[in-house]
Amino acid sequence: MLSRVAPALFVLLWSTGFIGTKLGATGAEPFTFISIRFVLVLALLIPLGWAMGTRRLTGTERRNAMIVGALVHAVYLSGVMWAMRAGMAANVSALIVSLQPVLTAVLAGIFLGETLSRVNWLGASLGLVGAGMVVAPKLMTTVVAGITPATLFSVVLALFAITCGTIYQKRHAGGIDLLAGAIWQYTGALVIVAPLALLFETRHVDWTPGVIGALAWLVIVLSIGAMGLLMMLLRENAVSRISALFYLVPGVTAVLSFLIFNEKLTEVQLVGLVVVSIAVLLMQVKRPPSIP
Repeated sequence: MLSRVAPALFVLLWSTGFIGTKLGATGAEPFTFISIRFVLVLALLIPLGWAMGTRRLTGTERRNAMIVGALVHAVYLSGVMWAMRAGMAANVSALIVSLQPVLTAVLAGIFLGETLSRVNWLGASLGLVGAGMVVAPKLMTTVVAGITPATLFSVVLALFAITCGTIYQKRHAGGIDLLAGAIWQYTGALVIVAPLALLFETRHVDWTPGVIGALAWLVIVLSIGAMGLLMMLLRENAVSRISALFYLVPGVTAVLSFLIFNEKLTEVQLVGLVVVSIAVLLMQVKRPPSIP
């Protein structure tokens, strides 16, 4: 049952991350906020793993999990949050990150031997068009002053990090126990962001209700719930097909912003969401087996 609803649930939960990150960025510097988030995640996962008698990982498994965590959690989250705090509009960062399915398809073909059919590539192209339609209205009404070489580099780095991290997870860490793997992933991520917070930030946090709520949501729902679903989906499916789900994130985020913040939802965005949905379906079409 969970495997059937997991893709839709993952997209819904992951889409709330941009809203939570936007709220969290108002109360703390990025490396500080993310370090606190990872510490809280580990404070929940380590006792849970001990209580459940989770298998101890080998040295190689721990190393692979930490590499995945450094890429998917530390570099990706830090890159997006740093750019948003530095002034980049959330819709701009969402558009850049929406390039992930195409980048994943290319790299998965090189490193995993996954090949896409013409139908799959059509879906990838449609996904880019649909994602652009979702964010276009805001791009046309927002002063995009936050696009600087630094913020652009930060988000592009985040894009490559999560793409390489998911491919590395599929190739080297797919068979690792999910709970034990998560513990070492967040350990690897914390090793990256904590020193950056200590060296380059004031570590001051405005503990407002909004920041506390955003932190709690990101810890429980995103870092544990959504990431657990992503690791499970990567274990059972081709990485290029799972990455296609990220096309849906800008559209679902726009709908959530409309419901939560009463932000305007235009006809163009709704059409873009439909286009993206079709694109994701096309990306799921499997290549027919070749006839010997």
